[in-house]
Amino acid sequence: MSNIVKPSTLPGFMELLPKDQILFNEMMDTIRKNFENHGFLPIDTPVIEKSEVLLAKGGGETEKQIYRFTKGDTDMSLRFDLTVPLARYTVEHFNDLSFPFRRYHIGKVYRGEKAQKGRFREFYQCDIDTIGNEKLDILNDAEFPVVIYHTFKDLGFNEFTIKINNRRLLTGFFSSLNIEDSANVLRTVDKLDKIGKENVIEELMENGISKETTYKILDFISISGNNEEIFKQLEDLNIENETFKEGLDELKTVIKYVADFNVPEENYSVDLKIARGLDYYTGTVYETILDNYPQVGSVCSGGRYDNLASYYTDKKLPGVGLSIGLSRLFYQLNEAKIIEAKKQSLIDLIVIPMDEYIDYGVKLVSKLREGGVKCMIYTEKAKLGKKFKYSNALDIPYTIVIGEEEVKTEKYTLKNMASGEQDLFTLEEIINKVNR
Repeated sequence: MSNIVKPSTLPGFMELLPKDQILFNEMMDTIRKNFENHGFLPIDTPVIEKSEVLLAKGGGETEKQIYRFTKGDTDMSLRFDLTVPLARYTVEHFNDLSFPFRRYHIGKVYRGEKAQKGRFREFYQCDIDTIGNEKLDILNDAEFPVVIYHTFKDLGFNEFTIKINNRRLLTGFFSSLNIEDSANVLRTVDKLDKIGKENVIEELMENGISKETTYKILDFISISGNNEEIFKQLEDLNIENETFKEGLDELKTVIKYVADFNVPEENYSVDLKIARGLDYYTGTVYETILDNYPQVGSVCSGGRYDNLASYYTDKKLPGVGLSIGLSRLFYQLNEAKIIEAKKQSLIDLIVIPMDEYIDYGVKLVSKLREGGVKCMIYTEKAKLGKKFKYSNALDIPYTIVIGEEEVKTEKYTLKNMASGEQDLFTLEEIINKVNR
């Protein structure tokens, strides 16, 4: 009877081959670079938190989805997002932080939900947040579309739209219609692009909203045009509700500053359908759509919240943030063939020594690396054809074969594996050519 266990991964856990992992890492590095370029500071919190911290606001769906276990007397859970750990972190280190506190966090989170295509139980989140102490100026809200714009441009996308709205504007409008449970209406409105207009109408009316009021809501969120035209139509409604006015002023301010930050108008727009169904958000909200691939859905979302850490402190910590679900984004872009992994390796050159010149090859590789060349040495005993086959399989651009002549003259044949061209060069010439 064999003791060999058949290797397999659990459902809902993504594992990539090196070619795809290189592309995934490049995307992550691009996101990290943009977060840092815009003044956000890195933090990293433990993957495991005390269960009482993660579940401070109560159970519900969160409790059903977390991975929870005990070790000795400690009740602990795997983090299900990066926001709750941020709240705990900010309160715990409050006296050591400078406010507004601008942080980014890229890390894995875990949710025990049903595994399905493009939805993972373990996945990377890329988050930025700005946290204020008691107050946080609305200008901060305008910085997040700027980060989104530069990040997705650097990821290679040109045609995308950052859709911006304000929850106070929506809440104030619903209040002007004498709707008491605005949160429930917001959750339904947020489903418009997913379930369609007819289903939204049906759901609103099932929740006790009259037919007349339902159509007023649909007319309101359907207001369209350029940003200035939308603002004019909102003003012409002459709604006297203070929350509505506050939301409209905030939205105007955010749009003004996004323009001042030189984000092209074709890449952002006011969209009154954007509600972000979570009760968490209280002001500005964002969603980002790839114009040519709407089926992918929102690739980056977030917004303003009044109090980050009300379950951990009496201090009021307002904030604004956004999140990119990198694992889901990568999977969907890959499936839709919007991105393609091309690199098989991360080096520029491989040194292939004949068997008796391994020692010389090691010294040569060391000198090349000191000169900034990313390279490796092939060390296995094999026929030359097999060694070249290995280089081709990894798509390494250049090779150097080391034999008696190379050792004697200290000149090396550098072969371009793509074109087949080759020529003799000194070590210094090779370093200059490959690094060019």
